[in-house]
Amino acid sequence: MSFDMALEAPQSFIVREECEKAASQNGFRRILGEEAGWRAFASTTAHGAIFLAAEGSHGPWFLATDHAGVVAELGWPASPAPGPGASRYAFATLSELYAALNRAYFLAISLPDAPLRDFEQRVGDLPTTTEVERLIVQRIGQDIFRNRLLDYWQGRCPLTGISDPHLLRASHIIPWAECESDAERLNVHNGLLLSALWDAAFDRALITFNDGGEPEFSPALSDQARAELRWHSPIKLTDSHRHRLARHRERLSRQIVS
Repeated sequence: MSFDMALEAPQSFIVREECEKAASQNGFRRILGEEAGWRAFASTTAHGAIFLAAEGSHGPWFLATDHAGVVAELGWPASPAPGPGASRYAFATLSELYAALNRAYFLAISLPDAPLRDFEQRVGDLPTTTEVERLIVQRIGQDIFRNRLLDYWQGRCPLTGISDPHLLRASHIIPWAECESDAERLNVHNGLLLSALWDAAFDRALITFNDGGEPEFSPALSDQARAELRWHSPIKLTDSHRHRLARHRERLSRQIVS
């Protein structure tokens, strides 16, 4: 959506209050100030800053972000309006702005280097001398990875829509043990949030996904199992997912050859 932009600057009491409430309720609780009608916010958990503005108390409303990774993932049409950040977006209503802020926040806390930073802070002082100690550190990393995948995929399996947490699995595309670094193990683009049956099949390379996010089934999978693997729509993938899935497809191909 585009508008002929004439920002309220400085912001009125009502616009300022609405911006602060919208930011706070979506994780951005640190107020950084205001410049040229754009009020800036940050978070203690999410990387980067956001900026909010409006033409008046009835909108339209504007969101800007300086997080390049979030901009790439959102893929929304940008507003041509000048302002701060890497990209700016326009919304007709506060409801649309709240939904956009929610998505921007959960992307900002889950994109590639955020889980790694969290992991390093939590295990930095922990010993890793014994096998038990190493397993404790690994468990912390796996819990962080799962939580960030829940954030990234908005708490539901992208194939089935299942959102029951106990039925969702954090599925590594490149297995944990085969990753060359913690950065790769904890990268949300190295994972899919799948319901339990899909995870079991994916983990054993009985299914994989093409570049369009559609499943490819191994001939080793029974007709009955294949019938139970119901799906509604392809998985929305980024290029970061696709290049890792190419390696996963090799596992399925090797099984067919052998």
